[in-house]
Amino acid sequence: MNAEVIGARADARNPALIGLVVFLFFAWGFCTVLIDTLIPKLKSLFELSYAEVMLTQFAFFLGYLVFSIPAGMLLARIGYLRAIVAGLVTMAAGCLLFSPAAAVGVYEGFLAALFVMAAGITILQVAANPFIAILGSTQTSHSRLTLAQAFNSLGTTVGPFFGAALILGGASMAAGPVTDDVRSAEAHALQIPFLMIAGALLVLALIFWFKRREAAPATAQEVIGFAAALRLLGQSRLGLGALSIFLYVGAEVSIGSLMTNYLMEPSVLSAPAADAARILGLYWGGAMVGRFIGSYVLARVAPGRVLTGCATGATLLAVASALTTGEIAAFTIVAIGLMNSIMFPTIFTLALEGLGKDTPKGSGLLCMAIVGGAIVPVITGGVADATSLATSLLVPAACYVWIAIYGALDVRWKRTVS
Repeated sequence: MNAEVIGARADARNPALIGLVVFLFFAWGFCTVLIDTLIPKLKSLFELSYAEVMLTQFAFFLGYLVFSIPAGMLLARIGYLRAIVAGLVTMAAGCLLFSPAAAVGVYEGFLAALFVMAAGITILQVAANPFIAILGSTQTSHSRLTLAQAFNSLGTTVGPFFGAALILGGASMAAGPVTDDVRSAEAHALQIPFLMIAGALLVLALIFWFKRREAAPATAQEVIGFAAALRLLGQSRLGLGALSIFLYVGAEVSIGSLMTNYLMEPSVLSAPAADAARILGLYWGGAMVGRFIGSYVLARVAPGRVLTGCATGATLLAVASALTTGEIAAFTIVAIGLMNSIMFPTIFTLALEGLGKDTPKGSGLLCMAIVGGAIVPVITGGVADATSLATSLLVPAACYVWIAIYGALDVRWKRTVS
């Protein structure tokens, strides 16, 4: 019996399983975006520079490079449902590590906890993305993927409000030296929200564990190695697409990471930390709304043209925010979220066009390119330290310029073929 038939049977008999997998997209979106609200807290507590505090994103997104291939091997060995359980338990372990990190009060402890969380999220990404696509009939796969991506964006929209209340609410964000007593008290306050998240993840893992024997599509038996994927970089569409994924994730994460501190700047809004974190939710909310609008537009306009238009808009908004002050600076940086909405899935699908049997290898390579979220934010933080937060926005702006070029190249390639 082939995977499609098994999947269709699973869909017919247990739609609750689809709902649970969709909820996973919400869960890892929620957890990922919490790093953005964690950054201003850690910066204040440990008196870090912007480059130093961006090591939080480095530790997190480095996990995509380190764990993508091992996660694929794990998936091939134990199957979708058990891999999801492994990912959730690993994520929960990362959240639990926040407790000893807070107790000791060492910044490196938080980085280690984030790295473990990233391992779990990578396993979920590798397992849940193909699982939701093939869980059920092929006729409804697009609607399931759209629903799952929307819930992921919902998680990134809701997460900042949770972070504002439990991570930044009542936080001591005053400038100047932080005493050991204040650092200890504030660090211990981080234990509660992450213990809550760990508990929720373990409950979800338990639910999937009980579901592990239910009908589900079979996993591919071929294990994709790094060397095999790397050889595909010579193909222009995929190689330049991987660069675009690298730069896009780096730009998106850089803006989300710095936005809370940026909105707190006297030249922008002078917003309290918790209020700035809530505004950050609008940035991610724009991405959620944009995905629904984008699904309509992409059905009628060439994807390369849409990508170029959105990347150009993001470039102009980032530059406008860097060159202005007050509400205009705040509005333009938040509006970048709307422009971001279609970029990742559009780049991903454009890069894989024409790969045929090499599509799984190309997909693995693109997933590893997400490591841009580790590199570009550190560069952006270094520019912020050397100049200002406003000037540092020119780094993601430059990333968007290349993405606009990639969209234009796609239009040119297709015109040449036709």
